[in-house]
Parts: sequence; structure tokens; C-alpha cells
Amino acid sequence: MKPKKDRGFPERSAIVAFIKANPGKVGTREIAREFGLKNADRVELKRMLRELADDGVIKKKRHKVSEPDVLPPTLLADITGRDTDGELIASPAEWDEVESGEPPKILIEMPRRPRPGTAAGVGDRALLRVERSDDDEGPAYRGRIIKVIDKAKSRILGVFRSLPEGGGRLIPVDKKFADRELNIARADTGGAEDGDLVSVDIVRSRGFGLASGRVKEKLGSVKSEKAISLIAIYAHDIPLQFSSAAIREAEAAEPANLKGREDWRDVPLVTIDPPDAKDHDDAVHAQADDDPNNKGGFIVNVAIADVSFYVRPGTALDRDALDRGNSVYFPDRVVPMLPERISNNLCSLVPGEPRGALAVRMVLGPDGRKRSHSFHRILMRSAAKLAYAQAQAAIDGRPDDTTGPLLDPILRPLYAAYACAKRARDERDPLNLDLPERKILLKSDGTVDRVVVPERLDAHKLIEEFMILANVAAAEMLEKKSLPLIYRVHDEPTLEKVHALSEFLETLDVPFTKSGALRPTLFNRVLAQLEGHDYYPLVSEVVLRAQAQAEYSSENYGHFGLNLRRYAHFTSPIRRYADLVVHRALVRALGLGEGALPDSETPESLGEVAAHISLTERRAMKAERETVDRLIAHHLADRIGASFQGRVSGVTRAGLFVKLSETGADGLIPIRSLGTEYFNYDESRHALIGTRSGTMYQLGDVVDVRLIEAAPIAGALRFELLSSSSETAPRDRRRPGPQRRPSFKAHPGRSPDKKRKPAKPKSGKGKKAKGNNKGKTKGKGQKGKAW
Repeated sequence: MKPKKDRGFPERSAIVAFIKANPGKVGTREIAREFGLKNADRVELKRMLRELADDGVIKKKRHKVSEPDVLPPTLLADITGRDTDGELIASPAEWDEVESGEPPKILIEMPRRPRPGTAAGVGDRALLRVERSDDDEGPAYRGRIIKVIDKAKSRILGVFRSLPEGGGRLIPVDKKFADRELNIARADTGGAEDGDLVSVDIVRSRGFGLASGRVKEKLGSVKSEKAISLIAIYAHDIPLQFSSAAIREAEAAEPANLKGREDWRDVPLVTIDPPDAKDHDDAVHAQADDDPNNKGGFIVNVAIADVSFYVRPGTALDRDALDRGNSVYFPDRVVPMLPERISNNLCSLVPGEPRGALAVRMVLGPDGRKRSHSFHRILMRSAAKLAYAQAQAAIDGRPDDTTGPLLDPILRPLYAAYACAKRARDERDPLNLDLPERKILLKSDGTVDRVVVPERLDAHKLIEEFMILANVAAAEMLEKKSLPLIYRVHDEPTLEKVHALSEFLETLDVPFTKSGALRPTLFNRVLAQLEGHDYYPLVSEVVLRAQAQAEYSSENYGHFGLNLRRYAHFTSPIRRYADLVVHRALVRALGLGEGALPDSETPESLGEVAAHISLTERRAMKAERETVDRLIAHHLADRIGASFQGRVSGVTRAGLFVKLSETGADGLIPIRSLGTEYFNYDESRHALIGTRSGTMYQLGDVVDVRLIEAAPIAGALRFELLSSSSETAPRDRRRPGPQRRPSFKAHPGRSPDKKRKPAKPKSGKGKKAKGNNKGKTKGKGQKGKAW
């Protein structure tokens, strides 16, 4: 491409237009060539690009610039400051800077007469409605405040530790502040005793020594049972108590009867759940279709507890449920979305008791595809309450007293219908990331007994597939009736993430060719060809990190992971507010009686609800994950100095995160402990590479580590590296084939001191990270995706 004739330094808008017209292909060199800039102009060009990136108008990554990731129309944001005109500036509350660069800025437009609850200031967190700005001179987005969620705080949460001379110390519960204790003077303890969970106002911050604080509120004792989850509940402002009005409404509720319902009490629906489940809100039944035009097909019935009958729009129960958004599940307790009278009684499909339900009857063809469906408001009576392993054992030839009589009339038809539905699922080819999920088993005192990985059975897959079919049917029905609803959506990976994945796979000599529309099949093909190889967990982890996060939205853009065009959550209204909205919409669409979605609900109002419950879902996931971290850190606290095997689960400029094989616990190996040389952070390889020795530590490496420090209150672990597979075995980068099998396994007979063949980072790809500095990290980042 010939350079353009020099026509002066370009305007910001011209540079932005050029970047937009050439996505993913533009760097400083291309911009200079396009506008005929000379070497003397490079400094000014770099300054302008830095300003554009700081304003969120463009995104810089390595040597390339591009348009920033698009923000959703409604999102949670933190108000971070003001511009030169005094206008408020915000940034997204959740933003992965490692993956997406600097977060875009949002200019807050305040009306002359703000509505109640929308007055905001610096440090506040607010729910915003945002759109792209047409002004290339300022922030990339402008937004209006829907609701202020949280006011600026100078208060932190921690555990009070008393001192012999009086007063005490506050041990913060947040990992980021685990090493920043506060001094609590004797007069400021507020009656707190050793081990109390307290909230503290920061009184004074010093340049040297400990800052001081004053106890504002005592929240409980960490010495009691269920104390660990209590920390997460208060740290994330998860509502623990229901309002007295909601409790009164729940206690006054009457059981459903046949009025306005079809009688399905003779249909042998059964619930299949985990053995420790307390509420049972879904039941299933299947039978072969006797229609001669559907030979080999099945009729599948899915019945879901009729929560909308009890929780009416605008009531105290409804307000409390929306505030919570979802139930939160900790190893030692559940914080339910609805009071126990509703969730564990009236809406729990217990055997032998009549219960109201909303049911969908689906006709499957012999190819497993759904041919038709219909929704019914019913009165049902569960025939049995089964556990997954119990149902599977019966099918595998080991029935017990409960499942024996159910085997032929109920269980075999269910499994036959699942085998049929699986044909369509396999043809659809959803994203196949079967990552193991660990479960913590507790002792009677609330401490960890052991960590197990439950076996994934066909019984699990059966229920999962029938629930997916029911969710699809709900979305299709409401679209057909042109009613607003809340979709469960999952966007496809960004082109940038796909490109980064392709670069990573190239380092392993694994082909990754994208042709046509992006589909889960593309990722499944890569995973399938690597299955059984040592770096399969590594590639699975990188593929997972390339995916977007599922969320709720009133606008439908499909579900990429499940490879579905439309999808809505319908099957758990006891524990998810989104499902309750869908139930109400179905009641309204089909004229099924009381508890319908109000006519006042619009796509815009449901969009605000969707943004809120997406937030509460992420809040729950984070609280659950932190509680597991704290429980395991407490479990390992008396094993300082012990050695463990694990796998590198994250690579950052601060060091290596390691997940232990035994417990699934995560901890950090600080980069300063890896040696005295410098380490380059190679983003494309997810690796740290020594500049002198070439030693490489990469995501997925098997490592032996020693536990150096455990902070149970913060849930933080620190390790030192003993040996790794990258040190003990040369890594074969060529594609696996019949002649060669790549191996990442350490060789037990080889000395752990023997270094692997040096691996040189790609030119221009490394980012320097000093090996003996005191690097800091912002955390591991969220790896789990709730689909």
C-alpha cells in the first residue's frame, strides 16, 4: 500500500473512522501510512491514540488498535470521577482488563430534575442505560442513571482480633486487602469480642503504620457454625432476612386446588434431584407416542412448581424475590429467594401431595426433534422422589425398594425418551465443555471433611436435556404470542478472543480454521482431536476463557453455548426470578388465570429487571466461590509446609495461580519467588518465560508446590514452586498424530532440577514482568460460566 500524500495531522474523528473501517488490522504503522505521517509525527500520534484508549473510544492491545467491546444497553457501573466540565464519568463495574484492555468511559447525562433514587456522586455504583456516543472527542458512551445501587463507602468488613492491652486489629475479609490490617482503639471496639465479624468505619489513614478504624456494627461470630458463609453474605450485601410483610403473605398462602386447573394427579410424574435437595420444583414423565404418524417418537411432560400462583406482581413477596434475584447456595446453607413456606412447602413437589404446577407437554419425533408443545396449568401428585444415583442404579440393573416398581412403567420410558432427544442434541452440537465440578462435604461443626467430584451420570443429562427442551418451548410460545419476556442469552465470542485462541493454538501447532458463521462445532472439533492428550485440560481452559458470559436480557440474541436461536429460563421459579417472569408471561399469554404478567410490563421495564438479576446472579456466583475458597483455606491452614500437586490455572504478570488436584483450592505463586531472572508474560501462550534460561511456565502445567501461607478469613493461599512438568519434560509443539503423542507429564525418574529445553517467546508477544519484584494482582478473574 503506497503512503498517502502528506496533508497535515489528521483529526481524532478521521483516525477513529479509519480504525472502524479496518477492524483488527490497524496499528501505528498503518495509521501513519494512511495519513502520510512522518517519523516526527509518531510521538503525537501515539499520544492521540493513548487519549482515545483512555476515553474508551478505541482499544489498544499489543501493537494493534480496534473498536472497543460493545457494552450492553443496560449495565451496572461505578462512578469514578468527573470530566473537565464537572460531568460524572463512569466505568463498567465488571470488566476483564486482561482480556479487553482499559474499560470504556461513560459520560453520565443528568436530567434537570432527577427522579428519586437517581441522584449520584463519585464513588457510587448505579444501574445505567447506555448507548454509543456520536462525539469522537469524549467518552465512547453516554448513559442515564436508572437507579443508584450503592452509595460510596468508607466502611470495610473484617474479623476483630482482640489484643491483650485492649483494643484490637481488624483482619479484612477481602483478598485484595488481606495484608492491610486496621488498628482498633479500645474506645472504638463497640463491644466487639475476639472472632466477631464486624463492619468498621475508617477513621484515619496514615502514610506509615496501620490505619485506624471504629467498629460500626457487630454481625456475628466466625467461631459459630455457618460463619464462613456469613462473611460472604455481608460482604456482598445479600439479603438474609425477609420483610415481615413477605413472611405474613407466605404464611397466609393456601395450597392450590383444582379451580382453573387440569387434573394430572394420575400422571406418574417423578422428581430426580441431588440426594441433599430440600426443594423439588421440577418433575418429569415420558411415554412412547402411540400416534401412527410419529412411530418411534415420544411424549415428554415437564411439570414445574406454580410459583406465580403464590407470588403475585407488586406484593411484598414479589419485591423481596426481585431484590434477591435468585437463591444463593453455600456448602453450609442456602439463602433462598422465597420464604421456606413457599419454597420448601407449597411449591415443593413432594410425593403423594397435590401440588399446583405449570406443565409443558412436548411431542418428540423419532429423530429427537420437538414437533409440538402445549402448556397447561395443572394439579399434580408426584409419584416418587428420586436421587440421580438412585435412578441411574435402577437403570443399570440395581433397583431398590423404591425404584423397583418404577423401573418399567416410569424409568425405562424416561431413558428411552432421553436417548431419542439426545439424537437431536448431538446433531445440534452445543459447546461440549465437560469440566468437573467439585463438591465440598462438611463435618457437623461446619468445617471441611473432604472434597469430591460427583460422577456425571446419564440421569443428570436426562434432566438437563428435558429442562432445556422445556425452556426452548417457553421462549417459542411467548414469541408466538408476541409477549415481552426475559431471555437467557449467551453471546458468541468476540472476534478478538477467537483470534487470541487461534494464536494460542498455533503455538501448539493445532489447526484452528474459521470459515463461515461462528458455531460451537468449531470449538468442539478442536477439543475432540485433543481428547486423551496431556494438554487437553489446558486447551479446554483456554476455550472456556474465550467464551462470553451468559446473562438475562429482554432482547434476544440467542444462546451460543447451547447453539439455540431462542432460550428462556422456565424450569426453576423457586430459585430464579427470571423463571417467575416467564411463568407470569405464559399465564397471561394463554389466559390461565391468576398471577399473570401485568399489562404495564414492557421490553424496557423487563430490560431493567434483566440487568438487575444478571447482577444478582454474578453476585451469588462470586459469594459462593469466595466461601469455598475460605472453607478450603481454613481446612489447609494447619498444613503449612505440606506439598501438593496441582495445575496452573492462571498466568498473570504477578505470578502463577495454581489449582490443587486434591481439593480444587486456588493459590498464588508470586513471580518474585520463581527465581532471580526476569520473566516475560507471553499473553498469546498464557505463559511466563524466563529471559535468561528460557524456562516456561504455562497455563495447564502440572506442578508440585509447597504451601507457604494460608489466610482463612480472606480465603487466600500462597505457594512456592517445587517442580513442574515444563521443567522436567521437553514440550512437543507439533500436532498430535499416530506417530507422535505430545506429553506434558513429569517423568518421575528425571531429576526435578533438570531444566527443559528453553522456549523462546514469539517476537513482540512478550510483556516483561520482573522476577524479583513485588508484583500485585487484581485477582484470578472469573472462569466459570453459568449457562
